[in-house]
Amino acid sequence: MEGYKHIEHLIGTYLGARYKDVVEVGIGQNTVAAEVIRDADVRVRCTDVHPLDPPAGIDFTLDDIFGPDLSFYWGADLIYAIRPGVEMIPSLIALATELDADLVVYHLGDEVYLDGGVTIDCGVRLHQYRVSSEQSGLMD
Repeated sequence: MEGYKHIEHLIGTYLGARYKDVVEVGIGQNTVAAEVIRDADVRVRCTDVHPLDPPAGIDFTLDDIFGPDLSFYWGADLIYAIRPGVEMIPSLIALATELDADLVVYHLGDEVYLDGGVTIDCGVRLHQYRVSSEQSGLMD
């Protein structure tokens, strides 16, 4: 496994071992991380601004992070995004705050928002921009 598929597999493995109900924002056509998380028996939902026929066991809705439909996200303990535009990060933080969920982002290259949050090494570098009140201090 090489390239982005390998990166997404590492991300999915890490998140799937730590959460119970996740939403990937801006999934696009690369569903590897969501599938790995689903295979860990975690509830997976995903959104994008473009239509997608998701793999079995993954709920999908058209949604725009700049004006999200909160009803789709309720109950999530994690919001995550893989290679989002940096302009999306404030809206992702606001959504995670509204839901009291963690927010984890894998950035493209060295792009980060502000201080980059807490860095997590799971074989690739993740950035945790928000920790829920329940998870506070529990992430490794």
